[in-house]
Amino acid sequence: MTDQPKSPIIELKQIRKTYGLGTPVVTEVLHGIDLLIHEGEFAALTGPSGSGKSTLLNLIGLLEKPTSGQLLVGGKNTAGLDDAAITALRGRSIGFIFQFHHLLPGFTALENVMMPSIIDAGWPTARAQDTALRLLDQVGLKDAAGKRPSQLSGGMQQRVAVARALSLSPRLILADEPTGNLDTHSANDIFELLQSVNQTQKSACLIVTHDPALASRCARQIQIVDGQLLPV
Repeated sequence: MTDQPKSPIIELKQIRKTYGLGTPVVTEVLHGIDLLIHEGEFAALTGPSGSGKSTLLNLIGLLEKPTSGQLLVGGKNTAGLDDAAITALRGRSIGFIFQFHHLLPGFTALENVMMPSIIDAGWPTARAQDTALRLLDQVGLKDAAGKRPSQLSGGMQQRVAVARALSLSPRLILADEPTGNLDTHSANDIFELLQSVNQTQKSACLIVTHDPALASRCARQIQIVDGQLLPV
């Protein structure tokens, strides 16, 4: 019996993004992007500076809206959703990891990992704490749960950021240069951690990177140049 094709988590249909509409300087950054990201994929998004990587990532992450085209998350067209619905869909479907971890300095590692769950539920719950402790254990930081970011190394802070991204069991993890601010050893640890998460939890992972060596270790490479995806 053959495997059934997996439904895409993210589907972009003829996505265009234009800035400066209504002003003398109109710039179209993305020119008709078609893209599918399926469950369990482990992909790299590469391209030169100014190619549209960040804009594309922001659109996939529902941080910006396209000027035209269709953007579907789990088969749901996002075009008619209001800001509250977009925020809820983003929070439950997508986990973010950035080059600079953006941990809250006044909170412990445990509290930082719990934060998406607290925002989603409106208050801290015992379940959120149990999940956060499990995730910290998974990324090798169970003993650092009570420490604040300033007490952790750069690599450890990024591990906390990975755990935080997983707190609501997202179907997709977007990682924007997640190893760009780390030494080689720590960068490799983070990459292998993302691979492990991808394999064990089946969360799709899209990594934006300038590092060709890192991109080559991904199962799929998506290249963007001048606002257009290069054919595979």
